Amino acid sequence: MSGYSGKKNKNSNKNSNNRNNALGRGVTDLKALLASSRLRREEAAAYKRKTDRKMIALTAVSMLFFVVLVVKVAMIMQEKGDEYTRQVLSQQQYSSVDIPFKRGSIKDRNGLILAQSEKVYKVIFNAKQALEGENKKKNLDTTLDAINDCFGISESDLKSFMADNPTDQYKVIVREVSYTEKTNFEEYVRNENRNVRSSASMNGVKVNSADLINEAVISFEPYYKRNYPNGSLASDVLGYVSDSVGRYGLEGYYESTLCGNNGREYGYLTDENALERTVIPAENGATLVTTLDAYVQQVCENVIRDYNEEHANEFRENEMGSENTGVIIMDVHTGEVLAMASYPYYNPNDPKDLSMYSEETVSMMKAHAAEKYSVSEDDAISDAVSAELWKNFCIQQSYEPGSVCKTFTVATGLDIGAIHDGDTYDCGGYLKFGDGHSAVTIRCHNRYGDGTLTVKQALEKSCNVSLMKMGQLIGKEKFLEYNRNFGFGLKTNIDLEGEMVTSSLVFNERTMGVTELMTSTFGQGYNVTMIETVTAFSSLVNGGYLYQPHMVKSILNDDGSTLKTIEPVVVRQVVSKDVSDLMIDYCTGVVDEGTGTAAQPAGYRIGGKTGTAEHSGKGKVDYTVSFMGFAPAADPQIAIYVVIDRPNTPSQEHGTHYACLICRDILNQVLPYLNIPRTELVTQEMIEEQNLPDTATLYHTISDNEAEEDSASENEAEEEYYDEDSYIEIEPLDEDVSLEGE
Repeated sequence: MSGYSGKKNKNSNKNSNNRNNALGRGVTDLKALLASSRLRREEAAAYKRKTDRKMIALTAVSMLFFVVLVVKVAMIMQEKGDEYTRQVLSQQQYSSVDIPFKRGSIKDRNGLILAQSEKVYKVIFNAKQALEGENKKKNLDTTLDAINDCFGISESDLKSFMADNPTDQYKVIVREVSYTEKTNFEEYVRNENRNVRSSASMNGVKVNSADLINEAVISFEPYYKRNYPNGSLASDVLGYVSDSVGRYGLEGYYESTLCGNNGREYGYLTDENALERTVIPAENGATLVTTLDAYVQQVCENVIRDYNEEHANEFRENEMGSENTGVIIMDVHTGEVLAMASYPYYNPNDPKDLSMYSEETVSMMKAHAAEKYSVSEDDAISDAVSAELWKNFCIQQSYEPGSVCKTFTVATGLDIGAIHDGDTYDCGGYLKFGDGHSAVTIRCHNRYGDGTLTVKQALEKSCNVSLMKMGQLIGKEKFLEYNRNFGFGLKTNIDLEGEMVTSSLVFNERTMGVTELMTSTFGQGYNVTMIETVTAFSSLVNGGYLYQPHMVKSILNDDGSTLKTIEPVVVRQVVSKDVSDLMIDYCTGVVDEGTGTAAQPAGYRIGGKTGTAEHSGKGKVDYTVSFMGFAPAADPQIAIYVVIDRPNTPSQEHGTHYACLICRDILNQVLPYLNIPRTELVTQEMIEEQNLPDTATLYHTISDNEAEEDSASENEAEEEYYDEDSYIEIEPLDEDVSLEGE
């Protein structure tokens, strides 16, 4: 037991020692660890103190540098700040947009709009925005579908364009849409996108951006388009607008008046270097109030159209009723033009469009233009036909006036005292003048002679011999002087673009010989325009005063206030009041019982003079026929001039009859409209023959016996009807005499 206990104690002591030793080593290790930790803390603190000192130093340096920089910038801004600011701002891009002006309107004398400008829009496609939308939202197909639905532009065309022009931001895909079409598209886009968002919200899902139309892809650029609401009405007078520039007529003549100035929206720098956007509004053009009466104009156009359609192909196949037909109605006391019409005409909304004419008529136009301009018919439709349509026959083409100008010969002789009312002249059917080899014979229309005639009768029968004898008494110098005073060979200066100058087409002291003087007395051998002739004739029936013809009564500002009033302009007094009174009486006789009876409108007494001029070319003889009239006979208010160039009738030389009928049909409608009362008897036969409305019977009624007597008188006048110039014959004996137009 004791041995076992001793051994146990011995082992116990040994274990105790081991534990003590281990404990000592642990304490030692702990002390070492604590010492090491303390050392690391001291080193970290030292490093932090060192770092803090560096940061403080760096911060101090940075702050010092910043202070210096601020001071320096402040000094720079103080010295050159404005300059630098402007440089920076000037390098930025600011959009500048033109604001188009509105071209002034054109109205008739009663305020009816004949031409106006309406705002329309170009549709602009932005390829760059479309591709960006596809990259971000995958909505290209949706956007192109909308464009196709609204404007009919195919998706494939737009994609092809984008492939070739991915950065393009301005592609006009539709040249013209109305305001309604523009707003319809914008509303369509808004509704479609609203529906997409509403549907997503109702279903509690996120909006699918691919289903949204990209609104930035399409924009609209406004501009003004010229519109003629009455189509072809007064097209020769109005002209048209091409490439924003007026062509022909009033559009061309008043280009600077009708045009305004574009406005502009842009950015600019104020004195304080602030960038501001400003808008300078456009200045719209002025409005023209014309002397035209749309109703009178329409009547004239309808009547000459009907004539040409009725006589198309009548005598010469594949030709219209005439090469040209023109009508002018003028206020004799002011020079105001109430109507100016010619046939054929055009639609100024689309000047090259011939759809208003039948295929047969277009074929006639092409054939005529091809012959006149020596081009093929295929080329004629594109150039020559258009050139013919755009020409205003009333001011841009000349012709020999014929016997209408006998009135000027008579008025000249009366005014200078070379002839007197009541003088008589013997007509034996011809007049021979000159001696020997220079002798010339000119025949009258009546080969057997008209016998002894007074001055008045000479006009009524349109006797060439009597007029030539008057010309001998007047003499070359006075004849030319009065012709110039009447305005022949001079521009009337009517306010229309393109008036023809005839100075080279009339005789002067050097070019007028005896023969030329004789033929000039009855209106052959020289050329005039319609506007020249009707202006001159008006002076014969208004007291002797030559007025400058004009188309515009007043010019209005954009707000409707009057900018300018066009007053009548008296150029000169050509003949005396007494001579004017005699001419009214003489010309009234022409219609009462002379060559112009067919021009008499039912219920009215008018005056006038017929005219025929012969001209030849390309192996054929043609005629220009006319009637110049005034109404009413007792107190002339208007002059009317009808000219038919190369009537397509079996007997062109008798075409003055048709000119008279055109005048009659126009005045039957125009005179009542102008509140000029009927003063003469109206028969039932007249109503039926002249297609008068039943209301014509309200003006006058007569008994059956009076009707029969009146009818017999008309029949006698018809039997005695002849053309005054158709039998003119110039017979040179030994001298070779060549006269233009004969």
